[in-house]
Amino acid sequence: MMREPSMLVRETAAEQLEERQSDWAYSKPVVVLDIIWNFAFVAVSVGVLLSSWEERPDMPLRLWIIGYALQCLLHMVCVCVEYRRRRRQQSMEYRPFNAGEEGILSPGSRLDSEQYVTLAQLEEDSGSGVAKHLESTNTMLSFIWWIVGFYWVSIGGQALARTSPQLYWLCIIFLGFDVFFVVFCVALACIIGIAVCCCLPCIIAILYAVADQEGASKEDIEQLSKFKFRKTDSDGKSAVNVQEPVGGIMTECGTDSPREHALSPDDAECCICLSAYDDGVELRELPCGHHFHCACVDKWLRINATCPLCKYNILKSSSHEEV
Repeated sequence: MMREPSMLVRETAAEQLEERQSDWAYSKPVVVLDIIWNFAFVAVSVGVLLSSWEERPDMPLRLWIIGYALQCLLHMVCVCVEYRRRRRQQSMEYRPFNAGEEGILSPGSRLDSEQYVTLAQLEEDSGSGVAKHLESTNTMLSFIWWIVGFYWVSIGGQALARTSPQLYWLCIIFLGFDVFFVVFCVALACIIGIAVCCCLPCIIAILYAVADQEGASKEDIEQLSKFKFRKTDSDGKSAVNVQEPVGGIMTECGTDSPREHALSPDDAECCICLSAYDDGVELRELPCGHHFHCACVDKWLRINATCPLCKYNILKSSSHEEV
């Protein structure tokens, strides 16, 4: 049965996965593919409307196709606005400061600069808020419009296929694409949810494989303390003088005077993979005091340089030690 620490780790992983998914969804290749995809829908709609000018369907299929094309255009506008906002935000975050100018800035000028950045961010947030509201409204209208189109096509039936074949089959294709996309998204969300709950190391491995180097470097991770775990006797006795039951001992590696930590039976497990510590396994202790399997936490830190439990930033700790 999963305890509270393991649930905290999974909540942190879900937040990290959602953030990565959002960044990936608005990456340049995905945005370009999204725009090309929706533009193709618009182009096909215009072509079929022009070529089927003589068709006279009993149901307003032309109106539905025009509405569908307008939704694609609105989606492309919202995606472009959000993509530009994210690009500007990234350029502001990573814009290097001039070393010569930084030394002569007065406290007042620093304050003015911070206020200027804050106002710029507020303006961008307001524009992004409008785009997100439009995108949400467009998604809701798309669902309603799909129901309307399905109703019109179902009512018309084979009569529409005989009198207006081009308009009829274009509506069928658009409706089918929407159903496929929804089923795909729901299935993917279910798979990710099950993986986060039951196989968190798989999610960490996927994030580690596809993510850029945004977390801790290999050198930063190697500076963290490494321990070797050994189980106690069956009666819970150990070399460390403790009164409470002991599940095992963590002994520091690579030092002349190794430290030892006694772990209770409930604490002698990794909150990432939910596996109990085996005898002789290597553990990694973070500056905040939390410990995990080296194999589990090292991949996590390469993705996100914070503790999976308390979100303590290990880079801040290493920078203080260097100073």
